[in-house]
Amino acid sequence: MRVIFLLFWSSLMIAQSYDLSYYLPDIPYDNKIPTPKEFIGHEVGEWHVTHDKQYYYMKELARLSDRITLTEYAKTYEGRPLIYLTITSPNNREKLEEIRVEHKKLTDPEVSHEVNIDDLPVVIYQGNSIHGNEPSGGNGALATAYYLAAGQGPEIDRLLSEAIILFDPCYNPDGFQRFSTWVNSHKGKNMISDPNSREYNEAWPRGRTNHYWFDLNRDWLLLTHPESRGRIKTFHHWKPDILTDHHEMGSNSTFFFQPGIPTRTNPNTPKRNQELTAAIGEFHAEALDEIGSLYYTKESYDDFYYGKGSTYPDAQGCVGILFEQASSRGHYQNTDHGILSFPFTVRNQVATMLSTQKAGIALRKELLEYKRESFKEAQRLAQSNPIKGYIFGDKDAPYRTKRFIDILNQHQISVYELSQNHKSFERGSSFLVELDPKQYRLTKSIFEEQTTFEDSLFYDVSAWTMPHAYDLPYSALKSIKGLKGDRVESFEVNGELIGSGKAYAYLVPWHQYLAPKMLQALHEQNVMVKLSTTKFSNMIGNEEINFDLGTLIIPVGNNQAMSPSQLENLIKKLAIENHLKVYKANSGQVTSGYNLGSRSTEKLEPQNIMMVIGNGVNSYDAGEMWHHFDQILEMPVAMVDISRMSRIDLSDYSTIILPDGNYSSLSSSSNKIKDWVRQGGNLVAVRRAIKWLKSKDIIKAEIKSTTNKGSSTQEPFGEAGKQRGALVTGGMIAKTEIDITHPLFYGYKRNETFMFRRGNDFFKPMINPYQTPARYSSNPVVSGYLHRSNEENLKESAAVFTNRLGRGTVICIMDNPLFRGYWWGGSKLFANAIFLGDIID
Repeated sequence: MRVIFLLFWSSLMIAQSYDLSYYLPDIPYDNKIPTPKEFIGHEVGEWHVTHDKQYYYMKELARLSDRITLTEYAKTYEGRPLIYLTITSPNNREKLEEIRVEHKKLTDPEVSHEVNIDDLPVVIYQGNSIHGNEPSGGNGALATAYYLAAGQGPEIDRLLSEAIILFDPCYNPDGFQRFSTWVNSHKGKNMISDPNSREYNEAWPRGRTNHYWFDLNRDWLLLTHPESRGRIKTFHHWKPDILTDHHEMGSNSTFFFQPGIPTRTNPNTPKRNQELTAAIGEFHAEALDEIGSLYYTKESYDDFYYGKGSTYPDAQGCVGILFEQASSRGHYQNTDHGILSFPFTVRNQVATMLSTQKAGIALRKELLEYKRESFKEAQRLAQSNPIKGYIFGDKDAPYRTKRFIDILNQHQISVYELSQNHKSFERGSSFLVELDPKQYRLTKSIFEEQTTFEDSLFYDVSAWTMPHAYDLPYSALKSIKGLKGDRVESFEVNGELIGSGKAYAYLVPWHQYLAPKMLQALHEQNVMVKLSTTKFSNMIGNEEINFDLGTLIIPVGNNQAMSPSQLENLIKKLAIENHLKVYKANSGQVTSGYNLGSRSTEKLEPQNIMMVIGNGVNSYDAGEMWHHFDQILEMPVAMVDISRMSRIDLSDYSTIILPDGNYSSLSSSSNKIKDWVRQGGNLVAVRRAIKWLKSKDIIKAEIKSTTNKGSSTQEPFGEAGKQRGALVTGGMIAKTEIDITHPLFYGYKRNETFMFRRGNDFFKPMINPYQTPARYSSNPVVSGYLHRSNEENLKESAAVFTNRLGRGTVICIMDNPLFRGYWWGGSKLFANAIFLGDIID
């Protein structure tokens, strides 16, 4: 009770006092270094600092302090700089590169025994506010950076002598700026603590995410975004010993620090990692005890998915630590524990930033020795593992292969050419990854399929097998003897226009990854494009080339938008830019199949697309679609708020997309949408949007089953939460059988693909067999956790199905085909739903 009173009282008092002494130790400070208030104009916690003020303050500290070097490592989509400060003693700065090189030797088991760790500094990487609306870390960064730049005395001298601190004040500048603008613009002179007030309830999509509404704390492994790619480059440049990630959680919570739930630790993570996490936790407990803050550990959060900031390091000889502070979500909010002020949340973050540094010094030798031993252990594990490597690749998917190789290289996982063909894998288009001890654990987790688990509850996804995400065939190898060729630093996919002479038409095989982007570019130039719905062969020069279903046909004579020479220059330019093989046909006469002027070809019309967004819509899924349109297809999409649907003319749009979400607020417009489809509209619905369509009788579909409610026998009440949690499908990989003759699967070469499954909605296949071009297989679980009752429901249920309504089509996709921007295997399905919806009968 006394601690709760202290929390309440300190929060109440800080509403009136924001002095730096509230956050920092009472030590002398260099008066040549400006305090945050002297530079940005307000005390820490008085307002939510904007990213520009934070950035320029960090620049000023680097300019004035002989302890700090500022490095810009990336720029956000909105052009904001991402930076980190390297903070250490002046003596260490003079030999910084020497220290870095010596420190990295600990990750090489062949030379790590040569490293003397007696005087080697520990490397601590501290990062903040990867979720933009979790701002206490980013605001606390002001006080911590000041402490490190200006603090005086033997304690800080020792810290700077024995540590290299990589200090990232803000992992997510765009979201951080979005949130600070919201809360500051709603702060009054007389602060209000009512949680219902507008200040504490952000507008959709809220500030958590980056520019495209992605959760950057799920992108450490996937590397979809520049923020993540730059951060990972920094991580591998230094190979830190501790990495901290400062977050916030629900306002009625307290403060969490790791370790998390023991049974939910990734099995590839060394036991010693969790022991050190606990040892470091003792320092956090001491710091929070001193200021009377409530906290907890070993609950709620886990260390399973390697794509999070606190878990990615655990596979690489580093201790990752998550902090979660109860969020004020503004300046001064009433909670179950009393008034929670923003400065109070900041103080807890600062306290644990400093306790991390203290722990790093106290456990310096243990951390350095752990790094050395973890890579030696990885060497032993690699030697004893019957799997020695993985082979992957697809001659029909060079661009997806290139992307996967790029990701592996960024994680410092070595990729090699094949020195010879191996089974169905061909030299030149397939590649080898060895289970190298330097990245043994991360490599194993990227390629392995896991279906058995110690625990049935997961904070995030339970699978991420990346070759399946890129829809690339791959295989584990028990021997790599005779297969390992040269190291592949990069894999180039060159586009070209193939053929000579006068062009009758240009032919673009649709299976190529960026063919839809070329189609959009041609439509923007008013070039007519047709699509083949049959296979055919044609002579290109002296070679007969086979063309599959979905091949784009660009006739020269029928295009009036430009001259033949201008069209050829455009085609050549687009082929090179989009890494495509485009063929020049000299005649409409084919060697097999129907001629290029056949009635079996379909004219593809330009698309004007609307995507419904706003309250109720899953902002992650919507953002993933927006990102794909904008960054991959380079195609404009009108994002229309759900509240406006009743007031706009739908006839302006050829396709409407309903991402996953709760569409109850759209019910008044259901008849309007149904009429639009009847008039020829193409409606694409994903996940929960499908159930809404069924409830409004826009589609005819039969639910296969509902979620199993659990055991019918009497169970202990204390187990109820676990039983309910075990039914949750948070993320697994499912095998799916597809009809590659159906327009929705034009461009796919195999009769099966993989989908990332979330949720427990299941539909029976359509009675008309041609309306279910994809269904989950009879043995659908490839990797990840799925409760046995849900597995029965998933078996042979519909994965993709269509309904015809009047002259229009409704396309239902049960899983997000663009999950987290890295599920490239679903991108062709998404493009087909957009561009080819008109031709589905």
